[in-house]
Amino acid sequence: MESVRVQDRPAVRRLAAPVVAAGLGIGALALLHFRDPHVEGSYGLCPSFALLGVYCPGCGGMRAMHNLTDGRFLDSLHSNVLALPLTIAFAVFVIDWIVRARRGKTWRLPSLSPAVVWSFFGLLAVYTVLRNTPWGTWLTPV
Repeated sequence: MESVRVQDRPAVRRLAAPVVAAGLGIGALALLHFRDPHVEGSYGLCPSFALLGVYCPGCGGMRAMHNLTDGRFLDSLHSNVLALPLTIAFAVFVIDWIVRARRGKTWRLPSLSPAVVWSFFGLLAVYTVLRNTPWGTWLTPV
């Protein structure tokens, strides 16, 4: 069986996956906007905080996205400083995917060197440890 080139597929089929990814992202933002995660128990408990009593790198992420959809950028950064940059990175990736699919090209992953990837994970580890110490109380979710 001969493989079909991306350009030969109908536009609807090329755009299906990136549009679904964008819709899921927008749907998650809408859910977090209308169902406030600041309300106790509205989404359950963070397993790492409930079991170990420590904040994971994602703790406060839903509250940060809720604050972001309300236009409270500083509150969003205070809830989880990683949420805004990661949301922007996701949006850029999905927009690039949609543009490339519309032009008949395949999607691409960002080319990150191993040094960048390991630096990110190192900073993530430092962030996690720091937000659980007395010196990092300004990084704890609100």
